[in-house]
Amino acid sequence: MNASRLLLALLTCAPAALPAFAHETADPDHAVPRLLPAAAERSRVDIREADGFRFISSNGLPDHATGAFPGPGNPNAIRAQDHAWRVALAPAKTGRETPLSGSLFGVALNGVPFDPGTAECWGAARGSRPNPACAWREEAIVGGAGRLGLDANHAHVQPDGTYHYHGVPTGLVAALPPGDMVLVGYAADGFPVYVSRSNVWRSGWRLKPGTRPSGPGGAYDGRYTQDFVYAGGAGTLDRCNGTEIGGSYAYVLTDAFPFVPRCFSGTPDASFRKGPPGGGPGGERRPPPFL
Repeated sequence: MNASRLLLALLTCAPAALPAFAHETADPDHAVPRLLPAAAERSRVDIREADGFRFISSNGLPDHATGAFPGPGNPNAIRAQDHAWRVALAPAKTGRETPLSGSLFGVALNGVPFDPGTAECWGAARGSRPNPACAWREEAIVGGAGRLGLDANHAHVQPDGTYHYHGVPTGLVAALPPGDMVLVGYAADGFPVYVSRSNVWRSGWRLKPGTRPSGPGGAYDGRYTQDFVYAGGAGTLDRCNGTEIGGSYAYVLTDAFPFVPRCFSGTPDASFRKGPPGGGPGGERRPPPFL
């Protein structure tokens, strides 16, 4: 099955009824995108259902052109990984918000992880180990512009070679069939993740007014995670960037903060927890494979 037919099949099935499949995203009749490593493997992802779970494994290589890595702001090269995760086929809300706390948010349909946070803190030397109690954590995206070496897909590379998204996966969305609400992946708690091409859903997070009382000082301008506060309001998403879509709960990636949700409404699977920290531009290392 070619990539376009596979993606069309994904979007015409209910999330809980997706068939098991193996997905080789590179078209053998076309060259690997120029900006991928010259000797890179093809992007591969496998999604299967069993025992109440959706099992997702991939080599983590994107199926679209990327920025040049290593490059300005990010000295790491994209390398194939051994990703393996699982998500519940019938996720349930817990009635509370669970912060990411060392977990990836989820995984895209092409097997590339969503990892919204960074390891960089104000006042810490670049390349130092991440500080869990960081009072002023740098944001990877500010006002739509990439920081820390992000490419046009709002993605960059961790020190171990893991390519990961900090925002809307532009290249993936462009390859999906027409329509407004586009399924792009799954969160660690099993709920589906969408992108709205018309931005019909808006984030409820806003910049705080005034200036920072400590640390870097200056006006709240979005350079740090702590610059934002949830204000809610009519027509906005909840604190975890989620809402009811078609009668079921789902998350939405947005062009404004938090870009990728920073909390879960359900229970995240332990397979999405990250491995040992690997400081420096690009953030933490990939999670250990699911066993």
